[in-house]
Amino acid sequence: MSKVLALSFGRKMSNTDVFLKEVLLKCQEAGHEIKFLRPDDLDIKPCTGCCGCVVGIMSGRTNGTCIHKDDFHIVEDAYYDADCVLIGSPVYETSPSGTFKTFCDRMGPSHDISFLTEAKKERLARGGENVLLPDERAFKPRIGCLVAVGGARTENWTIMTIPIMYESMMSAGVDVIDTHVYYGAMNVQHILGVPEEMARADRMAENVIAALAAKTDEERTKWRGESEGACPVCHQSMFRVHPGSDRVECVICGIEGKVLMKAGSFHYEFSESEQARSRLTYAGKLEHRNEIADGAMTQKKVENLKALKEKYLHVGE
Repeated sequence: MSKVLALSFGRKMSNTDVFLKEVLLKCQEAGHEIKFLRPDDLDIKPCTGCCGCVVGIMSGRTNGTCIHKDDFHIVEDAYYDADCVLIGSPVYETSPSGTFKTFCDRMGPSHDISFLTEAKKERLARGGENVLLPDERAFKPRIGCLVAVGGARTENWTIMTIPIMYESMMSAGVDVIDTHVYYGAMNVQHILGVPEEMARADRMAENVIAALAAKTDEERTKWRGESEGACPVCHQSMFRVHPGSDRVECVICGIEGKVLMKAGSFHYEFSESEQARSRLTYAGKLEHRNEIADGAMTQKKVENLKALKEKYLHVGE
């Protein structure tokens, strides 16, 4: 039996909640333990960018403890316990909700699998009986699914939502196996009146159940979504285009490829080495972790900084 967690950033018992709960019910019928949380109902403060969590991990003083004393630990504990994480958000201005972004910011480096893995290695190397090791649950393999619900009748008004929602899976190294956008939700009072959407929730549940039953890591993590997308890693199709060249960059994975014309249509090619350094892989996260570690150690100091700031202290107040 596995544990399946759903985090809903939508309104209570509205479309996002019910889509996720339909997936949970099917997983429960298959014998899995389920849990549903609404972070909006909790006291979760925004990240201040103080870097206390990063410094704590790298110095060995903490496991990434946040300065805030709020309810985030409730979500964190459920996330760490889960074998599958389902996350759903309504679409606000082409993107997920603000509370969702707050959750992602709080999940940042303090829960990054590369930061925690390197911290564990370094602390074990030091030895001693009282070495502070990261929560072992952080290293558990997990699968995930992302769901977005938009009222707009045109899909392009939801276009940024799923790419941004990948942030919720990046730090902890969750393998996303399925994503879905329900747009045009304004057409019907509630998703319970849209049989095809409820059927899609059931198919997502089937994908989760199949992945949790997989015997190999390759089978567990394989993409099961209903659209392949142009990127071979995240299976989405949002690229940064470099004008005047054939270069494209996946905004989710951060990997570079080339656009080619074949038989009258565009094709996108990404080398194996680029795919291997996607933000969704451990290697990609480690690359970023080392970048931050180096920056923190070699940051150039500004002389007389306090005095230089004086000019700007009360501007516009």
